[in-house]
Amino acid sequence: MKGIIGVAKYLDNNAEMLANEIVQEISRSPNFGALKEELEQAIIVYTEFIRFLGKSLLSSENNVPEGLVEWSKNNGKRTASQGERVSSIITRYPPTRLVFIDRLTEISIKHGLSSEEVVFINKRFNYLLDISINETVIVFEQVNDEMVKKAQQEVLKLSVPVVPIQDRIAVLPLIGSIDSERAEYILENVILKILEMKVEYLIVDFSGILNIDTIAERYLFDIYSVLRLQGIEVVMTGIRPELAQTVVRNGINFSSIKTYATVKQAIETLKS
Repeated sequence: MKGIIGVAKYLDNNAEMLANEIVQEISRSPNFGALKEELEQAIIVYTEFIRFLGKSLLSSENNVPEGLVEWSKNNGKRTASQGERVSSIITRYPPTRLVFIDRLTEISIKHGLSSEEVVFINKRFNYLLDISINETVIVFEQVNDEMVKKAQQEVLKLSVPVVPIQDRIAVLPLIGSIDSERAEYILENVILKILEMKVEYLIVDFSGILNIDTIAERYLFDIYSVLRLQGIEVVMTGIRPELAQTVVRNGINFSSIKTYATVKQAIETLKS
């Protein structure tokens, strides 16, 4: 145990130097490409990891040093926020693992450790590295999912614009494919925007629709019902024959809704 304590202290006292040497060696690995600033960041990261490893060696159990999990999570957050892929994390671990094990074995031998003690140190290193990888990837995926969701919300906002065209009249042009998520967004968000605009007539134009699923159809007709309850007259334009047939087949009552061939025709009728 005395030898292991010596290695632990050596790692703590020389963490930055070792991190620098390890990063330089890893960067020479085949197919390993990194910018200068990435290498500098790697030195900082490995310096902290080496200190975590040194603290862990002083415990007889596989305790995770305080701060390692948080440090790993921050690593995942940073990588995701920089727009990198999770593969940029994973692909660098195999060469990192090999270089670390070689260096730890060399240090252990210089400190006169037995074979069992060398194995203990390498097992502890692998355990901590795997914990770090798991925490890093989990948080990376969480942050990345949040970023994707936020981007999707922004796209939804742009994909369902409410366009005021004349006093008391606005148009909601539907473009592309309408699925249940997009229809639900319209129901939960666009209706509020329409109410704030204080329009009396809303023209929902279907002429740009490529396809629409059954659930989305019902959402859109729920929107019609909600706006009618708020005193807004809703008319629909550009409904192709095949879409009308699908709607009727799905049991949605179309008879109470005013429909027109084009937005222009609807406007002319509403103005008269």
